Amino acid sequence: MSTENPNSASFSSIIQRFFSFTTASSGSDILSVSHSAYPDIHYTDNEKVVINSWITTSEQLARQDEDQAKHAERLGSLNLHLSTRTTLLGSKPSIADAVLYARLSPAVKTWLDEERTGERGYHHVVRYVDFVQNSPLFGLSIPQDDKVAINPNDVLFIHKPLDPKEEKERKKKEKALAAAPSGASQTSLVVGQPKPQEGVKSKNENSDTTSSVTKDILAGTAGDTQAAQPRKEKKDKAAKQPKAPVKETILSPCLIDLRVGHILQAVPHPNADSLYVSTIACGDPPGTENTSEFNGQVVRTVCSGLNGLIPLSELQDRKIVAVCNLKPVTMRGVKSAAMVLAASPRLAPGTVDNHAGPVELVNPPMGAKAGERIHFEGWEGEPEGVLNPKKKVWETLQPGFTTTEDLRVVFDDGAVEQLKGEGRKGLGKLVVVSGGECKVTTLKGAVVR
Repeated sequence: MSTENPNSASFSSIIQRFFSFTTASSGSDILSVSHSAYPDIHYTDNEKVVINSWITTSEQLARQDEDQAKHAERLGSLNLHLSTRTTLLGSKPSIADAVLYARLSPAVKTWLDEERTGERGYHHVVRYVDFVQNSPLFGLSIPQDDKVAINPNDVLFIHKPLDPKEEKERKKKEKALAAAPSGASQTSLVVGQPKPQEGVKSKNENSDTTSSVTKDILAGTAGDTQAAQPRKEKKDKAAKQPKAPVKETILSPCLIDLRVGHILQAVPHPNADSLYVSTIACGDPPGTENTSEFNGQVVRTVCSGLNGLIPLSELQDRKIVAVCNLKPVTMRGVKSAAMVLAASPRLAPGTVDNHAGPVELVNPPMGAKAGERIHFEGWEGEPEGVLNPKKKVWETLQPGFTTTEDLRVVFDDGAVEQLKGEGRKGLGKLVVVSGGECKVTTLKGAVVR
């Protein structure tokens, strides 16, 4: 057995440590190893991407030189992810579980009781480590002396389990309250009784009236008190209001939803050599369509044709500018829900684009947070929901996206044919709403898309 410290071990040494086959016989890429380790399990294209992402995350968790606060944040995100899962994929075992266990278990061995099961401890990480090292589901060959000693009865703080039904009801109520118009009157309904119609008395109301009349009769005053009541006149139906005219959308770069994005992970596309698959936090609220949860954050999966143009290492844990309201497209089996904004040299007329680069990502200002809105100065406004592909808003406005001599990203309305007669605004700088400009590193007069 290898004596190499597992939290700094290479991928191949981890495989040799836990499995009977070698990377030489199975192939050195992660997907080949996964097939050799778990031949009876089928992984979808999205699951293959997730496996790659978690292996990259395990490398970051094993780093000894990382800032303590950042490391605690990563562990907290992992703990939250595992709170509703038995494996990293949910219930399927994968090679990512073995790699994460190898790189994380040495640290878990050193944790104090408070770190393991205290009120702010990583309960779910500890439970997961114990499950991986002991369950036959993973098929890991781990000597007893090498396992993390975990006593399941030694728990300092017991968290109240979340009742799925209660949580569902709570979310339903919140959604209903959010949808209710402000100041609307609320009527209590009795379970089992239909909703009362307007102008129609309920049984209880009729009962009260009958009771009152009976009392009057018994008192001998019924004839005096029940005066003939005039027939109610039918109210004229209110004339139907004409439909409001459809608001004309004015062509403007503000229609494009530009935001600061934080790439949490980037991996090669499992089915396309020219693509990367990135996991990007764009500030979306939980439950947003075409998002998922990763490391405790709401994220979008984004495919980009940057493989071979930008090193994969430059896409890890960095801020970018994302286009967030293009219609999602499936690229070789992986659904992409945004686009990463990048710059490339402007081609001379008649030149064929061979996609050889160079390519540079557009950089938001330092300190910008994921989800912050970005717009061009002089073109402020609200973005569309999802751009209608038939209207070709992005294709029409994109020619105006460029860079200046001082490397600022700007919008040049003079380059957009449909805006030439609108009165020239000049160059509008791409800025974050909270302040700061977006720039590129070296490319001047570039195409930005």
